Amino acid sequence: MNRRVLLIDDDPRIRQVLGLALRGEGYTVDVAETAAEGLAALTASSPDVVLLDVMLPDEDGFSVCREIRARSHVPVIMVTARTDSHDVVAGLESGADDYVSKPLMAKELSARIRALLRRAGPRQDEAEEFTVGDLTIRLREAEVLRDDTPLSLTHTEFKLLAELARERGGVCSREVLLQRVWGYDYFGDSRIVDVHVSRLRAKLESDPGQPRHVVTVRGHGYRLVP
Repeated sequence: MNRRVLLIDDDPRIRQVLGLALRGEGYTVDVAETAAEGLAALTASSPDVVLLDVMLPDEDGFSVCREIRARSHVPVIMVTARTDSHDVVAGLESGADDYVSKPLMAKELSARIRALLRRAGPRQDEAEEFTVGDLTIRLREAEVLRDDTPLSLTHTEFKLLAELARERGGVCSREVLLQRVWGYDYFGDSRIVDVHVSRLRAKLESDPGQPRHVVTVRGHGYRLVP
C-alpha cells in the first residue's frame, strides 16, 4: 500500500533532500513550508504520517503539533535541531509520537516512519481483548474502554498500553518498550517512553499522580496492574 507523508519544514534543502529520499522509498510526499500550509495540507491530503519541524516562520512546531493532535490521530515525528531535555519533552508532550534530530539521516528516518506505520494487530496465539480493572483493551479494534466509555488514545499510546497488557502484570523495561512500540533499538534516551507513559496515565487514571493502572517499578520499568 502506498503511504503518504506530509513534510512541514521551512528549509528548502531539507524539503528537497528528504522528499527525494522518501519518494525513493515508495512514499507519496506532500510538502509545506509554513504552519498554515501544513495544517491546510493535513486536511486536504489525509497523510499517514507527519514530519514536523520545530522552528517554522509563522508558528512554532509545538503549537502546530497540538493543533494536529486536536484534529487527528495521525502519527507525528518532530524534527528538531536541538536535543536538550526541554525541547524533546515539550515536543512529546505536545502530542508527537517520536522525534529526530538534525542533521537527518534518511535511512533512520525511513525506519522510524515504517515503525510508526506498522499496525500491530493481535497475534495468532493471544487473546484479542484484555480486561484490566475497569479497562477493556480490544486489540483488533485498537480500542480502549473505561467503564464502557471509549477513551481517545493516539496510535502510539494504544500500542504502549497493548504491550503492557500483553505482559499480564509483568514488568516491561524502557528498552523493551522502545523496541516493541517504536520499532528501533534503544538509543540511550528513555524520555520518549516516560513522556508517553505520563500522557497515557493522564487519560487512564482518575489521579495520574497516584496511578493504579500503569505503575512504575523503580529501576526496572513499567507494568500494567491486573
